[in-house]
Amino acid sequence: MEHENGHRGAIRVVLADDDPGYLSSLRTLIERQPELTVVGVANDGREAVDLAAHLDPDAVVVDLHMPELDGVATLRRLREEHPYICLIALTGDENRTLHRAATAAGADGVLVKGAIIDALVERLRAVR
Repeated sequence: MEHENGHRGAIRVVLADDDPGYLSSLRTLIERQPELTVVGVANDGREAVDLAAHLDPDAVVVDLHMPELDGVATLRRLREEHPYICLIALTGDENRTLHRAATAAGADGVLVKGAIIDALVERLRAVR
């Protein structure tokens, strides 16, 4: 990403999830990637929209089940206000109707939380 000071920097990410433990683990995982940096953390959808407006991140990862403003409504608002931002929906819910609603609201991708863990475990097992 090219920034106003003319040099390439890390991809700036905002995370939004109402589960503090999951949020902390996700933040740690993302910040271990040299090309990624977490610039903000939100505990609900409304806070995610506010943070995106103030921090101008490159990407926002949004849990679909949150208080204040649910994930689909959050994605819709973020897409309207930031048409070029990367939006990733995150959910523990396998419901395909919900996944389609997230995509229709503007998500660039929908990831199932369990699948992320499965992929990580598979990758770690492959180390042997």
